[in-house]
Amino acid sequence: MARNSEVDEVTEKTLRAGGVLAVLYFDIHGKNKDELQPLMVDLINNRLLKTRGVVYCHGSIESPIELGDGYSTAATVEILFKDIKALVEVSFNFAPVGINILKPENEYVIKMPMMQSLMLDLAQISIEYSNYILSRVLNEEEYKRIQDNMKSREEIGKHILGKTEGSS
Repeated sequence: MARNSEVDEVTEKTLRAGGVLAVLYFDIHGKNKDELQPLMVDLINNRLLKTRGVVYCHGSIESPIELGDGYSTAATVEILFKDIKALVEVSFNFAPVGINILKPENEYVIKMPMMQSLMLDLAQISIEYSNYILSRVLNEEEYKRIQDNMKSREEIGKHILGKTEGSS
């Protein structure tokens, strides 16, 4: 009983400070049935739990099922995030197949500095993802041209951000 009250206390304190409690759903597919559950345990215990902004997480893992020429397993993971930014980062980095936000139940207020930070992080993730994709589909010359354009955009962004911060 003490354990639940401690978890409840941490949960309520984190939620009052801007936290988010959510259930995320993950799946893994592979040829070897015996490797799937250990991979999912690793995802929960070693990767999600150690991610910046994750206060705690716990989950349940389904038994692998056969699908055609391979196997699949799924996990349901309840995660308490420090803030919405941590939820967004986990969503981008680990690509859950579903997300159900449990708390807060009605509304979530994002202060402007958090919104600014979140938007910049999303832009950076988008650039990194685009860069990854482009590096695999373009020839070397086209890829170099795109990289040069991205560097120019970065410099323009820094200039604009500097002007905006200077006017505050």
